[in-house]
Amino acid sequence: MGIGKYKYYFKKPKSEIVKDIFRGLAITGAISVAVTSPYFIQNLLYSRKKFKKYPKQRVSSTFDRLRREGLILIQKRNSQIYISLTAEGRKKAGMFQIDALNIKRNKKWDGKWRLLSFDIPEKRKIVREALRGKLKELGFCPFQKSIWIYPYNCVPEIELLKTFFGLPDREAQLIVAENINQNDDWKKVFNLSR
Repeated sequence: MGIGKYKYYFKKPKSEIVKDIFRGLAITGAISVAVTSPYFIQNLLYSRKKFKKYPKQRVSSTFDRLRREGLILIQKRNSQIYISLTAEGRKKAGMFQIDALNIKRNKKWDGKWRLLSFDIPEKRKIVREALRGKLKELGFCPFQKSIWIYPYNCVPEIELLKTFFGLPDREAQLIVAENINQNDDWKKVFNLSR
């Protein structure tokens, strides 16, 4: 299930080169380069290891297409060129983080339950359903209709999901509890011993 079911809402680039460009710009924030050649962008990108696997022309045409689609911004200031993601480009780059998201499970359970409670308005039903799908994919289980349970620390991952889906604290909260009803039953669900 996951986010894939909602591709019409969260359109993902299929091309590996696009993913590499987004990842690179998301990590560095922006690339700046001195203008020394009319082919500076191709030469800059092609000089980076991850882009050498692609033909130079493909790198150049992909970069140009992303600029035309409003996903990257190329600005010239003085003799420097700055390449960065636009707001829409940052959203697309965030999709890659969400797709690759997983939660590290410690060998020994700390005895605490993580309960994600969310109340997302009906007008944002697509977001609510995409969040449920991603929680299921991550290994959460429904505790109640809009409360999902998980036994391991997941604060950074939940914060990333909240940011990606645009969920303020009033719409999604993570609660940490040491004891819940049917504690032993939930331990069995998650195959925990302590």
